[in-house]
Amino acid sequence: MSDKVSVPEIFGMNVFNDAMMREHLPKKVYEELKNTIERGALLNSEIADIIANAMKDWAIERGATHYTHWFQPMTGITAEKHDSFLAPPSNGKAIMEFSGKELIKGESDASSFPSGGLRATFEARGYTAWDCTSPAFLREDAAGITLYIPTAFYSYTGEALDKKTPLLRSCEAVSRQAMRIVRLFGNDRAKKITVSCGAEQEYFLIDKDLYKQRKDLIFTGRTLFGAAPPKGQEMDDHYFGSIKERVACFMHELNVELWKLGVPAKTQHNEVAPAQHELAPIFDDCNQATDHNQLIMEAMKRIAGHHNLTCLLHEKPFAGVNGSGKHVNWSLCTDDGQNLLDPGKTPHENAQFLVFLTAIIKGVDMYPELLRLSASSPGNDHRLGSQEAPPAIISIFLGDQLQDIFDQIEHGEATSSLQGGRMRVGVNTLPALKKDATDRNRTSPFAFTGNKFEFRMPPSSGSISGPNFSLNTIVAEVLREFADELEQAEDLHIAVHELIRRTYVEHKRIIFDGNGYSDEWIQEAEHRGLPNITNSVDAVDAFLDDKVVELFGRHGVLNKLELQSRAEIRYEAYVKQINIEAKTMIDMASKQIRPAVVKYAGEVARSVAALKAVGVDASAEEELLNDINANVKLFHEKLKLLTEVTEQAGMLKGDSKSQAIFYRDYVFETMKELREPADRLEMLVDEKAWPLPTYGELLFNI
Repeated sequence: MSDKVSVPEIFGMNVFNDAMMREHLPKKVYEELKNTIERGALLNSEIADIIANAMKDWAIERGATHYTHWFQPMTGITAEKHDSFLAPPSNGKAIMEFSGKELIKGESDASSFPSGGLRATFEARGYTAWDCTSPAFLREDAAGITLYIPTAFYSYTGEALDKKTPLLRSCEAVSRQAMRIVRLFGNDRAKKITVSCGAEQEYFLIDKDLYKQRKDLIFTGRTLFGAAPPKGQEMDDHYFGSIKERVACFMHELNVELWKLGVPAKTQHNEVAPAQHELAPIFDDCNQATDHNQLIMEAMKRIAGHHNLTCLLHEKPFAGVNGSGKHVNWSLCTDDGQNLLDPGKTPHENAQFLVFLTAIIKGVDMYPELLRLSASSPGNDHRLGSQEAPPAIISIFLGDQLQDIFDQIEHGEATSSLQGGRMRVGVNTLPALKKDATDRNRTSPFAFTGNKFEFRMPPSSGSISGPNFSLNTIVAEVLREFADELEQAEDLHIAVHELIRRTYVEHKRIIFDGNGYSDEWIQEAEHRGLPNITNSVDAVDAFLDDKVVELFGRHGVLNKLELQSRAEIRYEAYVKQINIEAKTMIDMASKQIRPAVVKYAGEVARSVAALKAVGVDASAEEELLNDINANVKLFHEKLKLLTEVTEQAGMLKGDSKSQAIFYRDYVFETMKELREPADRLEMLVDEKAWPLPTYGELLFNI
């Protein structure tokens, strides 16, 4: 393809989107399908064959030979099984078929994916069901061109085994309850409330040849050893800096592929750390945004290889260097175009906005443990609360304007809104900029940013389904309570004012506009009674909390059995991840680092002996040798200890939670102890003798 790209011409060209459906489907079928997509009407299975045939013809015209049901199991990545369109040949000639049954339903071995005990190993059947609200698309790779059909994945007995199903359920739940509120405020036009979402994706790019020399990066996604380089991010020169040509080539190819897939990739820039970057799309429907984010991550990893690069999505691939997160921007919109979190020019007069805002404040305060869990992962344990990302404590940032309004409401009635005014910088040729009424707070995990909330905690490598379906359900619950109360009010205006005032007073402890990195905030949060869950193992308890079970059950998002299975999967995933990291560390320490250091120590010892033999002062060399030997001795002791505790962990019997706790408290802690002497040895050994590419090479060699 030429370097010149016409975005309008290529955007969505590989998507069976509305334009393609309108072109390829009979008018009546198109209207029925649109009614299902936009209004949530029950899908008419009788039109499935017509849709499937049209979809097949469109795909084959574009060169497709296979189709796949594309789903999102609890592995955290997507899954697919490819089938060709080839039907049994007739008279030796190939026949290409694709039926409505094949479109609507697929089958996969459910026991081969994480189920948390929902499925025994001998109970294999699981189903994929077509999600018509997220359009099918074509993807071209070494296998050719394949038609991808987004699907949900559930067990033979009907439980959700994926990340899409609870998300779809939660979107319906929050729409149902939000509609009750907008009706109270006189909106009779809207038929549906959609969740609007945009996920900013951070990632690292490193040289592929160097990546192949690091077992830790290959097996775990992060470096288990590595001393700090002479220069890191302290000069603040990488953030928003000029994009290197090799990286720019990668970004260009990535954008073109994403645009063809209908992913509205918008922003790209260098992030804080060397070799770190970010991509952000335009806001989209929550379900499609979640699918798009999966496509973004998959495309990043695949396209990086085209440029002899490797994309790292781990939250903390390099110790002591800024980690990667995923900022999830969330809002609610009516299908007639109104953003329910847009405060307008005079938010103190916008009662509907204040009701929705207050509902979110209450929901976050009522269920902070659930939101914390939605952002937890073993990788994110390295990032949260480390002066580079939001603290592990959930709080809300509102900003000066909204805080002032709530202060007025608490003590009477809001009569004014702070305005931003104009800002001049003292140069006549520069325009006077419109100043926002509120600054931003990068240390807040859940911040209001103009007309949406930005959830800044989620991990860079994870699906945004969990944060979204958790937030959707929390807000649906509070809106249900609000609607129950307001629908019975004799005077809606008075009832709304009292509801906002009372709710704010009861839940204002969750609002914090200060420095979330400070030690004082940790103490203040404890005083307020806010939970401080510092690791992903402790976070899992939220799935088993009675109030969470009741919450998800009431709105039909997840039942108790599905929640228990997800808790089990979380514990098992933690155990497996730390076990892999520990074994990789043992392997690298035993086979690479220790032999190289011992060999180098021998060379230094021979130098000491040679210098002494000719009467030359060898005190400096002896000091170096002593430092190496002292650290080798400690390294050997910690390696032996890590081997022992890892073996002990592998023999543990009992429940998965106890195993996860053991891995966290003993295996993971011993891993940190082993790393310390190893990183000191890296600084003592000749770089030519060190067996691993260093941080300096990995971060700056692009």
